[in-house]
Amino acid sequence: MQTLAFDIAATFIDDAAALMTGLGRALLKFAMAPIDRIANACDIAGVLAERRATFRMWRANRGRGRREGHRFSLLGRFSPFRHLAHLT
Repeated sequence: MQTLAFDIAATFIDDAAALMTGLGRALLKFAMAPIDRIANACDIAGVLAERRATFRMWRANRGRGRREGHRFSLLGRFSPFRHLAHLT
């Protein structure tokens, strides 16, 4: 019976974390929309589209070849500027 109670509690915590992550992403997307519109309006040569494609390709391949013991940076995950990486 303890295992079932633990599984229910763990599922609730995982669902709450996923809900908070989704709400945070939606809020960040809403807050960053004006900046993205300005960046797209100023992109005359199509550089942003090329960088976004490169970033998506890098993101798809980043799971391959990971070394053991690689530390995950919490600041990078929750940084408000991480979605602007394609602008640099």
